[in-house]
Amino acid sequence: MRGLGGRVSRRLLITGAFAALGAAPAPASAASAMGMGGTAGTVGTAGGGGTAGTAGARRWSSRPHGTVLRAAPASVSLGRRTVRTWTYNGLLPGPLIEATAGGRVRARLVNALPAPTTVHWHGIRIALPMDGAPGYSQQPTQRGEHFDYDFTVPDAGTYFYHSHVGTQLDRGLYGPLIVHDPHEPLGYDAEYTVVLDDWLDGLGGTPDDALNRLNASMDHDDTLRSPLLGGVTAEMRHPYYLVNGRAPDAPTTFTGRPGRRVRFRVINAAADTPFRLALGGHRLTVTHTDGFPVAPVIVDTILIGMGERYDFLVTLGSGTFPLVALAEGKGGRAFAVVRTSGTALPPPSDAEVPELNRRLLKYQDLYARSVDQLPRPGRTVTVTLGMNDSGNEWTLNGKLASDPMRVRVERGETIRVILDNKSPMWHPMHLHGHTFQLRVSDRGGPRKDTVNIKPRERLSVDVLADNPGEWMFHCHNLYHQEQGMMGTLGYGPAPRGGGHTGHTAHTGRGKRSGKRPARR
Repeated sequence: MRGLGGRVSRRLLITGAFAALGAAPAPASAASAMGMGGTAGTVGTAGGGGTAGTAGARRWSSRPHGTVLRAAPASVSLGRRTVRTWTYNGLLPGPLIEATAGGRVRARLVNALPAPTTVHWHGIRIALPMDGAPGYSQQPTQRGEHFDYDFTVPDAGTYFYHSHVGTQLDRGLYGPLIVHDPHEPLGYDAEYTVVLDDWLDGLGGTPDDALNRLNASMDHDDTLRSPLLGGVTAEMRHPYYLVNGRAPDAPTTFTGRPGRRVRFRVINAAADTPFRLALGGHRLTVTHTDGFPVAPVIVDTILIGMGERYDFLVTLGSGTFPLVALAEGKGGRAFAVVRTSGTALPPPSDAEVPELNRRLLKYQDLYARSVDQLPRPGRTVTVTLGMNDSGNEWTLNGKLASDPMRVRVERGETIRVILDNKSPMWHPMHLHGHTFQLRVSDRGGPRKDTVNIKPRERLSVDVLADNPGEWMFHCHNLYHQEQGMMGTLGYGPAPRGGGHTGHTAHTGRGKRSGKRPARR
């Protein structure tokens, strides 16, 4: 392997340190539409109603007639650049959807795209027919057709929704889903929803073009590295990194008052980018991960993988402060501003944030409430994360999505899944239809649905089999998923003719020719 700054064979990475019906609105950032900012918009609760009183005083529910998500091509402003992409309702991110735990969400997907699509409700313990998993829970909704999603949301927390067909997530087909606790125990004055993303669509190509380049190449940019993730962090650099659809040159601004207690809900909707996030001049009291409460822990910065969500509380100081999400290992950043003074100058987008290099949240810091502890497992299975010799095929137990690994469970049992990462990169592994408990010690650990596992690392997660079906289990690096890292957790005997039809077309098998470098 060549040193930092060169390009290396992928195979040689092994040796490295590894809604209501209506017309779509005019093109815009969804930040202002959701009460989440814009270039200088006032930000209040997730519902956009100014600053709220004590959390929990207001009861939330989805609209009685539902939300319409119209998936269609649109032009959106990232700041100084306007791009053509695919969005829901012409917004980036898509419309904020809110509900109360135990309530229902109704959403009609109207497909005005030139391709089939679905909506997956990420992190929700959902009924299988509503999961939006093509080839498992539904067939993709075809162009000109619609599909009605109608489901109960059992758990309060921070979630999001996105397309689960091909590389569509790396366009603009995603949005936040906030499920409020009717008995919210936390006291705070307002909440800010922060959606992080990496962006390339409409800037010299599409995500499909990017995937085709990955499949055709034997090289990897060796500068995409971070010790926090055990070496190589990503497949590519994206031209922009966004907060609520805005680039650093025209950042989202969250406004509040000094001394107010604010809840931040942070969602990483990116395709290929982990972010290290901090708020200049503030410490973060982390209260939730992937929707579930944890014993509060005070840190300076958090590392959030694709598909993960974190909630934290902050008491706002007086002035303007940089909210920075470093694109870990990529040399870029997403950037927003938190303003509590009308006269203070805004921080520059390259402002130094010392908190980024101070106390980092670790999984070992996080513990679920006693009520959220899962039963001890009755048996253990191992899932090995690997990479084929081609260098662009990522596997689970040696299998690709076209012939997926299947972990069989029986209803009512708890199993321990040991994730053994023998591949040369880290992976954010996500399980549909369930949450699991990450076992960080004998005391347990946090409840999650997405977990980051570094190369040469083994993690144990306990899964309670209480939601029958055939459920996707996959890497939430979109490009690894498309290159094969997709398996199944299924109940009882495997269904006949079972197979996944939505994520097999882009695997790299057979894409390359010529002599490949020897493994070292």
